[in-house]
Amino acid sequence: MSETNLTHFDAAGNAVMVDVSEKPVTARQAVARGIITMNAEAFDAVERGTVKKGDVLGVARIAGIMATKRTSELIPLCHPLPLTKVSVDFTLLPERQAVEAVCTVKTTGVTGVEMEALTGVSTALLTIYDMCKAVDKGMELGEIGLVEKTGGKSGHYVRAEGGYV
Repeated sequence: MSETNLTHFDAAGNAVMVDVSEKPVTARQAVARGIITMNAEAFDAVERGTVKKGDVLGVARIAGIMATKRTSELIPLCHPLPLTKVSVDFTLLPERQAVEAVCTVKTTGVTGVEMEALTGVSTALLTIYDMCKAVDKGMELGEIGLVEKTGGKSGHYVRAEGGYV
């Protein structure tokens, strides 16, 4: 087993916010994705735009973007960041009766935007659930993960194909 350097704990084991004041400013980007699967009736309603609550993907896009900007209020010890770009995009996956969400977040700063991208994609998927739950309460969110990140000391990361198996 390899040794892990958990930076959110001090020598006494207390939770702390990481001091990033000495880190260099770099351009940073993170991309996260996730999937929501649903029954045929819900998928059809999303695809056709006939969900009674309105434009599911449009509302989910705005919710995901808004969530990225509030990440530091939701995740303890997460730094508030000045985001320079956020996008949330969707792909309909008819063969799976699913919607894939991808959230891309950019900033120029001293810490990364992985948590913002993950929060954005999760919130977008939760919004789809909320807007479609009258049709299908059994929807499932899954496959949420960081796809890629750039910038900072650890450099460029790309998730391995298939993730963890």
